[in-house]
Amino acid sequence: MAEPGPETLSVDTDATSGFPNSPLPVLIYRRFIDATTGDPAASFETLFERHHWPPQWRYGLYDFDHFHSTAHEALGVYRGRAHIRLGGPNGSEHDIAAGDVLVLPAGVGHACLDASDGFCMVGAYPPGQQWEVERGDPAGLEHALARVAAVPMPEDDPVGGSLLSLWR
Repeated sequence: MAEPGPETLSVDTDATSGFPNSPLPVLIYRRFIDATTGDPAASFETLFERHHWPPQWRYGLYDFDHFHSTAHEALGVYRGRAHIRLGGPNGSEHDIAAGDVLVLPAGVGHACLDASDGFCMVGAYPPGQQWEVERGDPAGLEHALARVAAVPMPEDDPVGGSLLSLWR
C-alpha cells in the first residue's frame, strides 16, 4: 500500500565529477504498489501512462554513474532489489526494492552498485522529453547545467503524488 508521501533527497551539483544534479529533490515512493501479485510491470506502466508519463522501457539500472540532462525520469521497480547511488560518483547510497518508485529530476546522477538476479524496472518520461545517457564531465558541466535548467516541469507526478508541490 502506498505511503502518504515520498521520501525526498536533495542532490547538489558535483563540480568535481561533472554531475549537474538538480535543485529539485529526488522523490522516492516506497512500496507504492504490491509487487507480489499480478503483473507489477504492467501496473507501473498503466499508472505512469494515466499520469501522462509514457513508459518507454523495461530493464535494470546501468552499473555506471550517468544522468539525463534533457528529461525527468520515473523508475518503477517491479522485480528484485538493488543498492544504488544517487548524485554521481560522490553521491549517496540507497536501497530500493520491488514496489518502489523513484522520480529523478533531470541531471541527477544514478547507478546500480549491486542488484538481485532479475532486478527490473519500468522507465517513464514526461511527454516530449527525450532522454539520453551522459556521464559526468567537469569541462562540460556549465552546458549540462543549462540543459537541465531548460527542461520543463512535468504537468503531473508520475504516480499522482506530491511532485507538483515539492518541485515548485
